[in-house]
Amino acid sequence: MINLVQLFQFPLADLVFSFQQSNTPGKVIVILLFTGSIYAWSIMVTKFIELRRAREASFRFLAAFRKEQNPVAVFVRRQKFSDSPLFAIYEKGCVTLGGELEALGLNADDLFMANFAPDAQSLSPHQFEQIRNESERNVADQSLLLERRMGILATAVNASPFLGLLGTVWGVMEAFTGMAIIGTATLSAVAPGIAAALLTTVMGLLVALPSAIGYNLLAGQIAELQVQANNFSKEYVDKVGTMFLRAS
Repeated sequence: MINLVQLFQFPLADLVFSFQQSNTPGKVIVILLFTGSIYAWSIMVTKFIELRRAREASFRFLAAFRKEQNPVAVFVRRQKFSDSPLFAIYEKGCVTLGGELEALGLNADDLFMANFAPDAQSLSPHQFEQIRNESERNVADQSLLLERRMGILATAVNASPFLGLLGTVWGVMEAFTGMAIIGTATLSAVAPGIAAALLTTVMGLLVALPSAIGYNLLAGQIAELQVQANNFSKEYVDKVGTMFLRAS
């Protein structure tokens, strides 16, 4: 029975042999693709960890927020859900609300702790609209943070196959040029150069395929968090309006 070491020994030996037979441009392209592969994997791993923490923290935060009628109760108790983009939106929204109340000459801390009696309803429609706009801006900011470094991953998906193809075409061209100069067309003379040229295509696909799968999985998780952020922003603004908006 062939063990795993023997199973992987032959492809690895073929790759090493092809790399040794490659010309200088081919070796440079292989090294670039190998480096790009390491960088793409590092982005995918760190992003998966980041998004997992964001989902878990957001779930805990929503549970804490929705069990309170007071829209700033979590903020007043100084509970922290640092990994959650929803909490970042909420925290900035509470700061904005406090600023609008203080602009009216009111003590935001007293109002926050007043259990939202009817006489605490002090925001004008214009101020309430300001809070809504600020909340929407915060959602957009968090969306940008969630998508950070995804452009690099998309570049790896799109560019690596073409970079590999460039190395292959270049290598094949040199192989046939060398064959024409030598004047021999035997398989043994052409095969090493062709194999070396095809190595760059293999490396390009080895970078592009995992990156494409990782990108699609990450994009789905980011889209889910973005929808959650939009929904939470509307929920928070509605609660603030119910508690603080001045009756017309």
